Amino acid sequence: MVQILLKAGQTLVLTKYFTSRVSYPVDKQRRQSTFLEALETLGDFRTYYGHYLANPQQCRKCGHKLMIPSEKMTDVNIAVEMMSDAYQGLFDMALLVSADSDLCAPVIAIKNLFPDKRVIVAFPPQRHSAQLKRLAHGYFEIGRATLAKSAFPDDVPKADGFILHRPAEWR
Repeated sequence: MVQILLKAGQTLVLTKYFTSRVSYPVDKQRRQSTFLEALETLGDFRTYYGHYLANPQQCRKCGHKLMIPSEKMTDVNIAVEMMSDAYQGLFDMALLVSADSDLCAPVIAIKNLFPDKRVIVAFPPQRHSAQLKRLAHGYFEIGRATLAKSAFPDDVPKADGFILHRPAEWR
């Protein structure tokens, strides 16, 4: 997807993907694993993992207690990597694909500490952050057509010859 978003004269150095592995339900875990394995077939690509923490919540109507998963460390990992890459001079322009306003802090820090670097925010479809819009050097929304053009094919061969198949739920 990021290759599609590049403008003439821009070069993609590395894509960093931040996520947490789901542990249930099993079918969702299986689909995520397939996707993560497909991502590993891409060149110049790294995945960084956070984790989920289950938080108990009680239903106000019936009193039933549920364990609701909450993703942890993803925004912190993104912030650390952005700052580290800026410090090491690994980018002139960073493309941040997110609508998480928690990422305003590293955008501000990069603007203040590295005035020669730019952070452009690419918002997923139907997602925005007014704060990120205001703070970033630029922003745009990723269109659904771009996402469709970026999808993996139905079959993705791994380096060892194993073929990953697109889950039926994604067709």
